[in-house]
Amino acid sequence: MQGHNYQYFELVGTSKTSIEDAVQGVLAKAADAMPNMRWFQLVETRGAIKDSKVVEWQVTVKVGCRLEA
Repeated sequence: MQGHNYQYFELVGTSKTSIEDAVQGVLAKAADAMPNMRWFQLVETRGAIKDSKVVEWQVTVKVGCRLEA
């Protein structure tokens, strides 16, 4: 039995509402360019502050794409 092989990319997504929206948004945008996405790993979370409030979430994710034989 053969194993699967993957290549991964690092992507950055942003959202004004939540971390989850930032992840979902960047994965949705990447879907056309990377149709074989199989997993993601949240690597880093950041945010922007204005007037002592969080105004934007920013996430860095690694996205694994399965390599076809």
